[in-house]
Amino acid sequence: MLTVICESPGTLSAHERPMPARGEREVMLRVKRVGVCGTDLHIFGGSQPYLEYPRVMGHELSGVVEQAPAGSALKPGDPVFVMPYLSCGQCIACRAGRTNCCVKLQVLGVHRDGAFTEYLCVPEPFVHKAEGITLDQAAMVEFLSIGAHAVRRAQVREGQRVLVVGNGPIGIAALLFSRLHDATVVALDTRPERVEFCVRHLGAHAGVVIGPDDEAQLSALSGGDFFDVVFDATGNARAMERGFRFVAHAGTYVLISVVRDDITFSDPEFHKRETTLLGSRNATMEDFETVLQAMRRGQIPDGVLNTHRLPLARVPAEFARLLDPAQGVIKAIVEC
Repeated sequence: MLTVICESPGTLSAHERPMPARGEREVMLRVKRVGVCGTDLHIFGGSQPYLEYPRVMGHELSGVVEQAPAGSALKPGDPVFVMPYLSCGQCIACRAGRTNCCVKLQVLGVHRDGAFTEYLCVPEPFVHKAEGITLDQAAMVEFLSIGAHAVRRAQVREGQRVLVVGNGPIGIAALLFSRLHDATVVALDTRPERVEFCVRHLGAHAGVVIGPDDEAQLSALSGGDFFDVVFDATGNARAMERGFRFVAHAGTYVLISVVRDDITFSDPEFHKRETTLLGSRNATMEDFETVLQAMRRGQIPDGVLNTHRLPLARVPAEFARLLDPAQGVIKAIVEC
């Protein structure tokens, strides 16, 4: 079977590998679609903090059941999506229902090989029928769930002012689900085309391009109060530190981004505002269900989000262009 491996930062190669051997409680999938995530771009660029090379990337996947365990509710031919966060079910986080931050978490495509391949075996509990959605939509559930999880963590409410910093796919997901909670959302990014996309296609009430007067613009948009909730999805440590300035008094700051660096902030300002600071990692099945319901209701503009497609065989040659801002990539999908 064809498999694309990231040998080291910046190096992708295609190989023919043997078919995987299915474990007793595993489902063998024929992979059909894989979304390209910021995590994959960070792996390719060498800045993902939880990974060792070589690695088969890809954790946003949909496919068709090839083989399933005896007695499983899954049958050959069933279209499915995968929860790629393989949690242990026993640690302190799992016992609290926080499987997204399991102590022994194994994420497909990060801690273990992922879906840039034709066939993949996954433990049965993490494979779910893709009912009422397409295979393309099923490959987008995961990244949208990360945004839904962050919005749930922040307890976004109707009428709140929300700022989303970093308007890539994860930021877009936080923006979409904040809008579904009837918040007033502002998009902030370095790239004017991303800001315009959020306003034109995703329902952002306003957008600001990062520059010399961005703080003054954000102050004006919020009546001088700044924002009840600020989401950072930049993947940039300095941006994450700067974002504290945009949180209103009694507001909440949610760091969806993960970076290798230490993050520092002004303690007097933090205490003066009584800021709530939250980390947001991955998602749970509750968040996946939230996304599925929104998709079935037609509330997710997935057709607009999927801007690029490429076949698995072309990934080594074409992957690097997905990092080029001139390409206007929002969400690329690999077809297997």
